[in-house]
Amino acid sequence: MKTFEYTITDPLGVHLRPAGLLAKEAQKYTSAISITKGGKKVNCTRLMTLMGMGIKQGDTIIVSVEGADEDTAAPIIEEFFKAKL
Repeated sequence: MKTFEYTITDPLGVHLRPAGLLAKEAQKYTSAISITKGGKKVNCTRLMTLMGMGIKQGDTIIVSVEGADEDTAAPIIEEFFKAKL
């Protein structure tokens, strides 16, 4: 399992557009990609549960990537966060 912490910099937090792009990106991999915030963990491919997290600017989250292609997926997902969130 690969994990990294990320602090959200987008002024609107995880809102619909980047959440949709994240879900689409996460669906490209066989690995399970999830976000944990405040003890609550959600799958990144589930748009509505991702939106339900209420992740705001300044929140620090933990992103986990676990599965057969985690070595490939983790750095790409981390770059996604840096570029879009």
